[in-house]
Parts: sequence; structure tokens; C-alpha cells
Amino acid sequence: MNLEEMRRSYAARSLDLPDLDPSPFVQFDRWMREVVETQLLEPNAMSLATVNSDGQPSLRTVLLKGFDSRGLVFFTNFSSAKAREIAGNPSVACLFQWLPLERQVSVTGRAEKISAAESLKYFLTRPRNSQIGAWASRQSDVITTRSLLESKFAEMRTKFADGQVPLPDFWGGYRITPAGFEFWQGRPNRLHDRFRYTRQPDASWKIERLMP
Repeated sequence: MNLEEMRRSYAARSLDLPDLDPSPFVQFDRWMREVVETQLLEPNAMSLATVNSDGQPSLRTVLLKGFDSRGLVFFTNFSSAKAREIAGNPSVACLFQWLPLERQVSVTGRAEKISAAESLKYFLTRPRNSQIGAWASRQSDVITTRSLLESKFAEMRTKFADGQVPLPDFWGGYRITPAGFEFWQGRPNRLHDRFRYTRQPDASWKIERLMP
């Protein structure tokens, strides 16, 4: 396999300042809607980067489950590695990679827990087995065999056989309050279009074109 020979020229679209909304949230909504319309697999998947106490970054994929002018929301187990790292350093970065549209969006900001009421509202929309799965998994813990996880799932399914599955007190949402966005549109000859939004002290957004 010769990776040096693998290359593709991006030429389907362009991006210029007049194309951009003054609000990065509005611009993000526009692009997200286009991605959803293409029926791309998991259009709301985002790579989330956190940093531990030793300064070692880690990366994983989570699903964006809501966004508005306050920020971007995802859900996880509060005992997970990502949650522990956010507790020590709330500065995070995330990336949406939509290669079929030759686009990427990156976001930097700070993550903080949302209210239990907001978490419950989302939790109640999850399929019942996903609700039970939240109870069964001690996310990021080491296990010796998958059967232990499946056994715990069966135990929780029996425990909650009757009635509603309650929201675990160790599970819920985080909101990333953005300090910056970057919108990336692939272009020919690797001369890509890149625009950075930076939040200003008065809560407005400064937009700058970046070299590719």
C-alpha cells in the first residue's frame, strides 16, 4: 500500500466571506442541515479532544445531541475518562468531518455539565435499551470479557423490568461554550478555504480568512 499516491482534489464547492453568516451558530446550522439532507452516516458525530493532568490529549467520537446560541451538547457517563479530564481541565476541542461534502468544522471552548433537568429531558427520548445500557456500563473501566458487560445489562434490564428507567446520577450532558469556530471548505490544489470565528469581549464574533 502506497499512501503517498493517495490524493484527491476538492473542487465541488467554494467558501467566501459573503457566504458566511455573522453568527457561527447560524452558519453551523446551515451546514449541518445540508449534511443531514445528504443522508451522511452519523452527521452529528464529532471527535472530542480533552487533556489529562499530565498534559496528554485524548480523542474520541461522541454524538452532538443539541446546539443553540449557548453551545453544543453531548452526553456521557460522568465517571468516563473524558468526564474526569473535563473536571480537571474544561478546555476542549471538537471536529466535525464531513468529507462527502469536502467540509470540516472545528470548535474550541469550555465544557460544563448541563442541569439534571436538561439531561433527564434527553434521557427520556432514548430507546429503553439505551437507557438500560447507561446503567450497565461503568464507562472506561477495564473488564476481562464482554460477558461481564452483557451480564450487567441483563441484571439492569431485570431490575427495571417494571416502570420507567430512571436517570442515573452518574450520567448526563455537557455543553461546550465555544470561544472559536473554524469552517473549512476543500478546494483544488490544497488551496482550501478556511474562515475562523473568534468570540469578542462584547460577545460579537470576528471573522478572519486563514491560509490553508
